[in-house]
Amino acid sequence: MLAGNIKARKIFNNFMHVVIIILTVLALIPLISILSYIIYKGYRVINFEFLVSLPTPAGDIGGGIGNAILGTLILVGVASLIGLPIGIMTAIYLNEYEPKGRFAEIVRFVVDILLGIPSVVVGIFAYVAFVKPFGGFSAMSGGMALAIILIPIVTRSTEGVLKLVPNEYREGSYALGVSQWQTIIKIVIPTAMKGIVTGVMLAVARSAGETAPLLLTAFGNHYWSHSLSEPIASLPAQIFEYAKSPYTDWIEKAWGAALILIIMVLFLNITARVLTRKKY
Repeated sequence: MLAGNIKARKIFNNFMHVVIIILTVLALIPLISILSYIIYKGYRVINFEFLVSLPTPAGDIGGGIGNAILGTLILVGVASLIGLPIGIMTAIYLNEYEPKGRFAEIVRFVVDILLGIPSVVVGIFAYVAFVKPFGGFSAMSGGMALAIILIPIVTRSTEGVLKLVPNEYREGSYALGVSQWQTIIKIVIPTAMKGIVTGVMLAVARSAGETAPLLLTAFGNHYWSHSLSEPIASLPAQIFEYAKSPYTDWIEKAWGAALILIIMVLFLNITARVLTRKKY
C-alpha cells in the first residue's frame, strides 16, 4: 500500500514537472519571437553613422538616431535622480519605521494606484503640471513624467526585498547598541542590495521604454539638445515617429532604433548583475 502511494506520488510529481516545463516554454515563445524579429529587422541598418548622426529630413536617405540615444540617457538620468531616492526612501519608511501604521497603509494604497495608472494619463498630468506652467516642452518635464512612473515601481520592489531581510539581523544589531538608522544603512540595505538594484533596473528599463509621457512633455526634435529647458529627442518618440511614416527608410530605422533600445535595457541589467554579484 505504501509503495503504491510513493509510486503514484512520483508519477504525479514527474507529470507536474513536465507541465511546468511546457508552460515555461510557452511563456518564452512570445519573448523569443519578438526579440528574434526585432533583431532580424533591425540589425541591417545599425552602423556607426546610425548611432552618432542626426536624423535626415523626411524622404532623404541616411542619418541616424544619435540625438535620440543621448536624449534617452538624459531623460532616464533625470528620472532616476528624482525618482530613485524618493522610491527607496519611501520603501524604507514603510518597511522599517511604520510597517503597520494607518499612514503607511494610505501610502501603499496610493502607490498601488500609481502602479495601475496608464502612462498616457501620467503624460497628461505631467503636461498640465509641468509643461503648461513653464511655457513649453522640455527635457526636465519629460524626466519628471518618467519619475512619476518610476517611483511606485521602485517603492514596491524595494519594500518587498526589505521584507525578506530576517528580523534577527535587526535584533542582533539593536542588541549591540546600534541605532535604527545605522542598522538600516549598515545591515538591512547591504543585505538587500542585490534585490534593490534588480528592482531599480526593472524600473529604469520600464521608464526608458515609455512613449506617451514623452510625446506630451519632452516632445522631441531632430537636433542635439543643449539644455534641460528645451524639447529633447528620445528613442521611444523617435521609433513612434519613424514607424508611422510612409517612408521605407524611416520604417527600417524604426526597427534599428527598437533594437538599440532593447540593447540599452539589456546592458543596464547585465551591468547591475555584474556589479552586485560579488560585493553583495
